[in-house]
Amino acid sequence: MAPRLKVFTWSDGFHAFSVATTSRPKALKAWGSNQDLFATGLASQLSGGPDYDAALKSPGDVIERGLTIDIGKISKAHEPRKTKGPTAAQREKVRSLTADLEALGAAHDETINRLEQAAAAIQRERAAAEKAHDRRRRKLTKALKDARAKLGAGA
Repeated sequence: MAPRLKVFTWSDGFHAFSVATTSRPKALKAWGSNQDLFATGLASQLSGGPDYDAALKSPGDVIERGLTIDIGKISKAHEPRKTKGPTAAQREKVRSLTADLEALGAAHDETINRLEQAAAAIQRERAAAEKAHDRRRRKLTKALKDARAKLGAGA
């Protein structure tokens, strides 16, 4: 036995859209909706009226009736737009941006490596300067101590 058809409707304020189908999810699909219009209260089930009769005459087709535009006119609605795949230009842009991002990352890595090498060279130069300073300071401190000792012995 075939499932019993129900008629569902929703409105965008300008038109009422009705469809005869077996379930709410199928109605949402027929309308091309990505959100649950029933949960938000925008859609409901019909039990009679001109939209109900028109929808039952064409099960699965969306019936459109004008509310504020083409008032009262009942006709089949246009098919929901089908989404197309990406164009060659869009794919090329993604490839180009991906290559640019990889080049940016490589340039950044190279810059960081160069800066780390420069920092290591500076650290080595600083360590050598500290070592030379300590050696010279010890030598001068010893010379000063000896000079003071001679000064004290001669007085």
